[in-house]
Amino acid sequence: MKVMAYVHSLKRQGNPEKLDFGHQQAEVDIIRHKNNNDVIAEYNGVRYTAIYNPFAGAFFVDDVYGRISDDEGGYSSESIV
Repeated sequence: MKVMAYVHSLKRQGNPEKLDFGHQQAEVDIIRHKNNNDVIAEYNGVRYTAIYNPFAGAFFVDDVYGRISDDEGGYSSESIV
């Protein structure tokens, strides 16, 4: 499903008092939404980890640290935890 989501690399100066998260939104494809903390999104043809924040009503895609590689048909995160 296509949604507008906050993307990590599109960060700009935000204003927390106005619920401005400091990131710009972009259109992404949600590939898998197992639960709010286990989401896979595709942005610019690459898959990344993401979360859904029900309080903000928005998806947040981590295209800086959450790139997912396709290893032998399965997905494994390359992010540093």
